Amino acid sequence: MSQPEHEVGVGPWEGPWPEGDHFDPELLAAGDRRNVVDRYRYWHHEAIVADLDTRRHGLHVVIENLQHDFNIGSIVRTANAFCVAEVHIVGRRRWNRRGAMVTDRYQHIRHHPDVADLVRWSAEANVPLVAVENGPGAESLETASLPESVALVFGQEGPGLSPGLLAACGRSLAISQFGSTRSINVGAAAAIAMHAWVREHAV
Repeated sequence: MSQPEHEVGVGPWEGPWPEGDHFDPELLAAGDRRNVVDRYRYWHHEAIVADLDTRRHGLHVVIENLQHDFNIGSIVRTANAFCVAEVHIVGRRRWNRRGAMVTDRYQHIRHHPDVADLVRWSAEANVPLVAVENGPGAESLETASLPESVALVFGQEGPGLSPGLLAACGRSLAISQFGSTRSINVGAAAAIAMHAWVREHAV
């Protein structure tokens, strides 16, 4: 016999409805099956984003989108989990949202048509660009100190950062590896680097 599927979320609210403009009457009546933490159950979308905006970190994440990389969705999902200020996508505007698991609705995402536009934003916002790339001259992420306000920059799966974007970064950080592979998946690398920032500035 097949096992019943695990039902995500919560059903309709039981008992008198709670008061507050942040609650969504439709969710209270029908249940909340979204991929959100319990704190935000039954809240409407705008209220969740507004509350997150009061707690977002000084961390930004940049990813090149030259080949419609399917890892971007995963990076957005991780950025949402760590309450990143913004995800910046450089290159193509369209990206594969499947891996984001709808978290892109709650995460601020900014598009830059090219590296020059990202560099202008970085200068105006006073947020330095730091590459995460296993290349010559890169510092070890495990021993480096990260700025509290910073944009961690990642390249495409496979080719890595384009020469232009790598040149725009003031520093490069490498994740220590001990096996035979030349690199790890960019989605995994982004998660490791974001968590390194969190350990230094958010816990």
